[in-house]
Amino acid sequence: MSKRELTHNEILNDIKHKQFKPIYFLMGEEPYYIDLLTDALIDNVLIESERDFNQTILYGADTDIATVINAAKRYPMMSERQLIVVKEAQALKNIDELTYYLQKPQPTTVLVFNYKYGKLDGRKKVSVDIARVGILFESKKLYDNQIPAWINAYIASKGYAIDGKAAAMLTDFLGTNLSRIAGEIDKLIITLSPGEKRITDSLIERNIGISKEYNTFELQKALANKDALKVNRIVDYFGKNPKNNSLVMMMSTLFGFFSNLMICHYAVDKSENGIMHELGLRNIYFAQDYRTAMRNYNASKTMQVISLFREYDAKNKGFQSVSISEGDLLKELMFKITH
Repeated sequence: MSKRELTHNEILNDIKHKQFKPIYFLMGEEPYYIDLLTDALIDNVLIESERDFNQTILYGADTDIATVINAAKRYPMMSERQLIVVKEAQALKNIDELTYYLQKPQPTTVLVFNYKYGKLDGRKKVSVDIARVGILFESKKLYDNQIPAWINAYIASKGYAIDGKAAAMLTDFLGTNLSRIAGEIDKLIITLSPGEKRITDSLIERNIGISKEYNTFELQKALANKDALKVNRIVDYFGKNPKNNSLVMMMSTLFGFFSNLMICHYAVDKSENGIMHELGLRNIYFAQDYRTAMRNYNASKTMQVISLFREYDAKNKGFQSVSISEGDLLKELMFKITH
């Protein structure tokens, strides 16, 4: 039986408790966790006075695997261990040759590979050997619908909270780039007044420049209420500011909303608490929108809306030889939904 892969939190906890492995191969499409774990190792393997002689930072494009192995075989100087970090390791050639070192890794070396936007073939011997003696960690890209929960968890880990609308605004504006999201959240926390513990939509509007009136969250709410006037006003704003409003991200969010709405129609318990449980919502604020939408879109209409999203997603990708701007596509789609 293959051993269970550790989560980034479990690896981070071991690092902070000075429980190190001989090798960490940090790879994947999501750079945030790769950098988080790399930075944690740099901060914890050595104390500052040991780093001059025992910390080596290499770059994949400027080195080779033989140089990395030779550095890893060295003994530390006046320290219990040494740290070798290979950044941009995806540019390193002949990485399979690392398997020779892994037969007997240097116990006083912590060797770290920062390998972004790709991963090793898990069937190869080098992958099996890394997992056997150390950590082979894959940092996977989050899906759009996982971002709000990640935002809430990240802010909670800092000892703060965020309003549901504010979390939706950040998701809408920042997409799935976790490093960017974390950076913006850290900036927002700094701007909070002493004693303030909650990030609001007003705070985001003042400090990031996201409009609290014209965003996907407000468009979703207007659609739930079947408020055609407000829908048209928001869509018109999006059309005039296309750089700040991704049609793909917007349609993905709204498609998710109507897909969940279909689940609500067939839920046994259609109360706000029942919908929260059915959809795994954390805030009753969102359950209220679904309850409102259920009154304005029956199951048949909801299915039609879901089909419309699929149709217009295809049009946006160039199918059916459609030549129309994103703004006009969105206006057309919203008209068909609300009428």
